[in-house]
Amino acid sequence: MKALINGNIILKDKILEQYVIVFEKQIIDILSFNDYKQKYKNIEEIDAGGKYISAGFIDVHIHGANNSDVMDGTREALENIAQTIAKNGVTGFLATTMTMDKTTIKEALENIKNNIDIDSGAKILGTHLEGPFINEKYKGAQSKEFIVAPEYDLIKEYVDIIKIITYAPEKDKDFEFTHKMCNCHKDITLSIGHSNATYNIAMEAIEKGARHITHLFNAMTGLHHRNPGIVGAAFNSDVSCEIIADNIHINPANYHIVFRQKSKDKIVLITDAMRAACLKNGKYDLGGQEVHVSNGAARLEDGTLAGSVLRLNGAVKNIYDELDISLVDLINLVTMNPAKVIGVDNIKGSIEKDKYSDFAVFDKDFNVYMTIVEGKVVYNNL
Repeated sequence: MKALINGNIILKDKILEQYVIVFEKQIIDILSFNDYKQKYKNIEEIDAGGKYISAGFIDVHIHGANNSDVMDGTREALENIAQTIAKNGVTGFLATTMTMDKTTIKEALENIKNNIDIDSGAKILGTHLEGPFINEKYKGAQSKEFIVAPEYDLIKEYVDIIKIITYAPEKDKDFEFTHKMCNCHKDITLSIGHSNATYNIAMEAIEKGARHITHLFNAMTGLHHRNPGIVGAAFNSDVSCEIIADNIHINPANYHIVFRQKSKDKIVLITDAMRAACLKNGKYDLGGQEVHVSNGAARLEDGTLAGSVLRLNGAVKNIYDELDISLVDLINLVTMNPAKVIGVDNIKGSIEKDKYSDFAVFDKDFNVYMTIVEGKVVYNNL
């Protein structure tokens, strides 16, 4: 049994001062310091040094970090990603695939399924299938030669680990795939992205069960006064929306627009990070394509953005610096909100008794000093 003391504890609706978290794998107690001293004796104490303690961050869209990529298809790659992003306060993530040949995609999914028990860093909470069910016009950094229409057979063996599927609904004939997923696999979130869908098609997909938007604004039809597009559908519905808050993928002015249009509990910060994340500038690859990283941006030879090198605590800071937002609402963007999107909010995403002991300890500038995953310290720089 351990106790986190001397920290400002960020709950999903308030901040507690002079309180203590008593925990093992799950949270046992949250009580005032005086009550703690009276109730518990001889517990291993972790002194947060007056820093903030929040639920661990969750990244539902990340391809890689520290020169590893999910599509490498190895346990070592997943372990490296998990250990690396734990240093940024991430305690759980979706190992995100991308458009490649079907064999490679299945090998990556099989690897995730076989190694989902990795416990040396952030927990793998499942997978986000981004591609190959996308539209060539808005493929971004995905390979056009392997793009296919949505097909259930490709994923049917992996529905137990898939949490999000990004797809272009206009490529889904008669919404057959949408019907299949929303009727038979309601625990999997269908997300509109890399899509040329009109406003009407996007809204119809949402009405039929799609409930999320992959990296809002990027790789999709934008808001136009005669063609509201996917962005218009996102603003005029109750779907949740991802934001890549690196100040590169979208103009920071759009942060203000999104927060005026969407409920705060429907906004999720992601990194969409690729293997160059947490590394220096240089040449890397993404899905077999050469990527150049410079000045915080990852781009293909033609200048197309190729994921990001963003760290999730950096995304939090960028939003905090730009918006007038409470710390509680801010932290929910990377804890409770993503937990809801993937259906784990009953066990993760907030500091509450009986939930898993996933914590991030950070300072006022969002520098992370400790990360705890299910009661285990996986990163410590206190």
